[in-house]
Parts: sequence; structure tokens; C-alpha cells
Amino acid sequence: MRRGSWRIRILIGLAIVAFAFIRRCSNQEENPYTGRVQNIDMTTEQEIAIGLQSAPEMAQQHGGLYPDERLQNLVDQVGSRLVQNSIASETPYKYDFHLLADDRTINAFALPGGQIFITYALFSQLNEAQLAGVLGHEIGHVIGRHSAERIAESGFWQTLATGASVGGDMGSVVSGIGQNTLLKNGRGDELESDDLGVLFMIESGYDPQEMITVMEILKAAASPNRVPEFQSTHPDPENRIEKIREAIEKYSGR
Repeated sequence: MRRGSWRIRILIGLAIVAFAFIRRCSNQEENPYTGRVQNIDMTTEQEIAIGLQSAPEMAQQHGGLYPDERLQNLVDQVGSRLVQNSIASETPYKYDFHLLADDRTINAFALPGGQIFITYALFSQLNEAQLAGVLGHEIGHVIGRHSAERIAESGFWQTLATGASVGGDMGSVVSGIGQNTLLKNGRGDELESDDLGVLFMIESGYDPQEMITVMEILKAAASPNRVPEFQSTHPDPENRIEKIREAIEKYSGR
């Protein structure tokens, strides 16, 4: 009975694993704006809905919106200039740019579907061109559908871990591999967004060299005891600077 029970568990585990791979293959699609093939299991309409639903909570976590309407308008104007002069204008996403009141956390981020945020702590250290670099990078995350891809990848590895756990008590091992994969993809997302950000800056009339200054600001703001690059979702600024220089050279000749 024990041997038969193990045999059934293995078969069920293999079936779950097979389902995970079949589902992943069926969700493969080419991003029309980047040309990259991705594992996506939601529509652009769902991405927009998720972003709109999550935006108020994200703003609240950072102290709400910055109260100076003049500065908020500047963020809106720079963001809109980037969208209007780039391929972002051809996408179905609804881009909204938010200046957050948080004056301690140096950060900027994008939700699925076009909701883009920058904290006052970071904004206050930037000139207009550098602000364009940050917002262009975040627009790149939206166009790259990075959040949707991470959600799909997370679901794949969760299903795979379930199958491995049922079939052979290997769930924790597979889950660990999945976490490493997600971290690696996260670094790739950052580099792709840097590349797109440089392109959007050039198309909008901003000096792309200012993106390198942004990286230097981020590097200076990092803690001496920060997490090593291979354990982080963000590449080391030095690595990003090298790739940004390559992107500037690539796109400046257009």
C-alpha cells in the first residue's frame, strides 16, 4: 500500500508539473512594443484595473501626494512629454504621474497599466532632465509589462513547487529556484527599462547623459551595507551605467 501510495503521489505531482509547463507555454506572447516573448496571463485591461485599484493604497503608504500643486504639475508635464513623443503614446495604457509626499525614501516605481510614482525624497535631488530619466525608466516598466510577467512567473513557480511537494517532498528546493529566477528576471527588467528610458529621453529632447547622473545619485544614496547585487532586484548602479552608455550610443545615431 505504501509503495502504491507513493506511486500515486508521483503521478499526481508529475501531472501538476506538466500542467504548469503547458499553461506557461500557452501563455507565451510577443510584446508588440519591445519584441520580447513573455509569459503573460492577463490582459492589458486587467493590468490597468490592477494599477488603478492599487494606486490609492500605494500613495497612502508614502504619506499621500505631495501638497505643492506646482511641483505635481511639473511631474505631470515631464511624464506627458515622454509619453507623447514615444511609443508609449501608441499603447493602451493610461499613464498617470504622482509625486509622493515621502521625503525620506528615495524611490520611484510603476504599477501595472500606467500608474507611476516618484517620492519627494528622490524628486528633490533631480533637475528636469534627470526627472525625465526616472519617469522614462518607469514608463519602460509599464510598456515592458514587467509586473504582469512577474505575476505569471510567480504563479508558474508556485504550481511547480506544489507538484514537486506532492510528488517528492522537493517543494522547498523548487521554490528556492523560482525565487532566484524571479530575482534574475527583475534585474533584466531594470536594464530593459533603463534602455527604454534612454530612448524616450532622446525622443523627447532630453540629454540622455543625465540618466547616468541619476545612477550616481542612487549609488550615493545606497547604504554601505546594502544587499549584494545577485540578491537584489536592482542591478548595481555601476552595471547600469555601463548599459546606459551602450544605449546612448545605440540610440543617438537614429
